[in-house]
Amino acid sequence: MPRRARLALPNVPLHLIQRGNNRQACFFADEDYRFYLEWLAEYAEKIGCQIHAYVLMTNHVHLLLSAERAGSAGALMKALGQRYVQYVNRTYQRSGTLWEGRFRSCLTQEETYLLACQRYIELNPVRAGMVKHPAEYRWSSYRANGQGESDTVVRPHLIYTGLGSDAVSQQAAYRELFRFELEPGLMDEIRRATNGNYALGNERFSDEVTTVLGRRVTPGRSGRPRKKIEPNVGSVVRKPK
Repeated sequence: MPRRARLALPNVPLHLIQRGNNRQACFFADEDYRFYLEWLAEYAEKIGCQIHAYVLMTNHVHLLLSAERAGSAGALMKALGQRYVQYVNRTYQRSGTLWEGRFRSCLTQEETYLLACQRYIELNPVRAGMVKHPAEYRWSSYRANGQGESDTVVRPHLIYTGLGSDAVSQQAAYRELFRFELEPGLMDEIRRATNGNYALGNERFSDEVTTVLGRRVTPGRSGRPRKKIEPNVGSVVRKPK
């Protein structure tokens, strides 16, 4: 069965996750995280992607980005992944694959889901029990988005910059969002859309993406399709175009 083509549109935010093969570790030392981020910033600029949020966990990576072209995210992950795998194999005297096949992703509606997706990403270390607050974790975008620390990777989205009139007020408003936990239902939505390669947004957003891409962008109904009912004699049946 052929793989479903990824949903991708120019300048529409994309949440993606790439896991280590068999969920095994893909970062082993501080230098690994630093090199990955250095190359992420380099290739994002070359290929035309803006990274709004990220987190590097021991065995997987989350990114929230906007791309100039529909294929830019795929090109970024291919170039970055190949370079990083070569580095890991050379450094740790290993061979073979590091990543779990293709990355998973979902188009993300800006107005209602972008900041929720950023929080979902940056709260990963908290949910994993590694830290109590996202500011304590070194390998995420929280310190840039929430505290204004310099980060060559992060390029704030317009939704983020709309939180305040200047950087200080934007960061304060962003930190305020982290006073509240993400609702379990919202986290399930993000996971379902990302793992299933669906649109993450309301019905209007899904309809708009469907119209542009000409394909279904939400989960279909499970089970066999209903049996068609034969029309009455004399009725006209129009064949699907």
